[in-house]
Amino acid sequence: MAYFDAASSAPLHSVARQALLAALDEGWADPARLYREGRRARLLLDAAREAAAEAVGCRADELVFTSSGTRAVHSGIAGALAGRRRVGRHLIVSAVEHSSVLHSAEAHEADGGTVTQVPVDRGGAVAVASYEKALSEDTALACLQSANHEVGTEQPVAEVAEVCRAAGVPLLVDAAQSLGWGPVEGDWSLLTASAHKWGGPSGVGLLVVRKGVRFAPQGPVDERESGRAAGFENIPAIVAAAASLRAVRAEAAAEAVRLRELTERIRARVPRLVPDVEVVGDPVRRLPGLVTFSCLYVDGETLLHELDREEFSVSSGSSCTSSTLTPSHVLKAMGVLSGGNVRVSLPPGTPEEDVERFLAVLPGVVAEVREKLGAPTGEPAAVREDALVVDALGRRCPIPVIELAKVFGKVPVGSTVRVLADDEAARLDIPAWCEMRGQEYVGEEPADEGSAYVVRRVS
Repeated sequence: MAYFDAASSAPLHSVARQALLAALDEGWADPARLYREGRRARLLLDAAREAAAEAVGCRADELVFTSSGTRAVHSGIAGALAGRRRVGRHLIVSAVEHSSVLHSAEAHEADGGTVTQVPVDRGGAVAVASYEKALSEDTALACLQSANHEVGTEQPVAEVAEVCRAAGVPLLVDAAQSLGWGPVEGDWSLLTASAHKWGGPSGVGLLVVRKGVRFAPQGPVDERESGRAAGFENIPAIVAAAASLRAVRAEAAAEAVRLRELTERIRARVPRLVPDVEVVGDPVRRLPGLVTFSCLYVDGETLLHELDREEFSVSSGSSCTSSTLTPSHVLKAMGVLSGGNVRVSLPPGTPEEDVERFLAVLPGVVAEVREKLGAPTGEPAAVREDALVVDALGRRCPIPVIELAKVFGKVPVGSTVRVLADDEAARLDIPAWCEMRGQEYVGEEPADEGSAYVVRRVS
């Protein structure tokens, strides 16, 4: 089985496994106790903190271990907002942040705070000027991920940190996807990360709060981890997390070159092998091992199941899954196709042969899924009609786009097709189809049921 979903969770690194087993024997006692076993546990915890701080590029007393990356985000945002409540209650986030950040923003807004969501371009990157424009006198905190978890786009963290610092506003960076590849550049104020993203065990997160940042931990007071992370420390997992972070960093430079070549191979060859595909994310400023593409006329859930049958584990930000009928917020913010979305994220050590086999299998899998859905295989014969109405009410992604494509050639150049749909994904996928096909998306109109999406044929 070829595991291509490292962005969700990387396989446990061999160093992490060794460190975890050793620490189970040595680090089980309470590190707050003064007897021998407690002192031994404290030494392990302190050494792990020093190693993690060195990898992050911060002081050891600025870093605490949490029970997960999500907990680190929630605690970091809540503590920073509370610490600067006298300044104001305005929070800035990007539109493509991890759900843990966006959920924190929702909770803040529900509690009476205000939130500005900074848009991204079609590659998934924010503009520094947009963050600068969003800053105001009552801004308490700004958040920006170092790299996107769905499409791999790296963000201009150092530049955003500079404008935030000039305005006296702390910047929290979610570094979950990038920390294994290197430290986050720039004068950021807070940072979060998650060990299972770099090959450490799950259940360990990092929260860094720079000295001088006003921070008020929320919830009941706890004496552990500087009062910023409640509960007994999982020392074996923490030791394994720090050891694996050091190990992957030692391998990062060489492995980044190798994985980048493999993902560039996928980016270049998939559009040539599979028709009607859009490769998404910034083509240059991107993580080494992550590539994402979306296939027209494909049911994302079926595509992932079929790839699993071919022994490939990939993930998707597609709306076409049984778990959600709404598009990925990342793909939606970028304005790209959400249907048939495939994210390939290669763990370190991925063999070149696995990538070549994936490229060999993919065209047949996509063609088979499209055939089952009745997707168009060519342009229909032109028929002189001034306009067509496609009724796709009650039909889910990718059917509305498939039905649009089937009839589009029946209208002459200059005429329109109105697609009636009540699926949330159609609001994103029909404009994305127009972008890919070079046709004009006129806009959305109200309808008796759902909405009417109007497309004009220009060629």
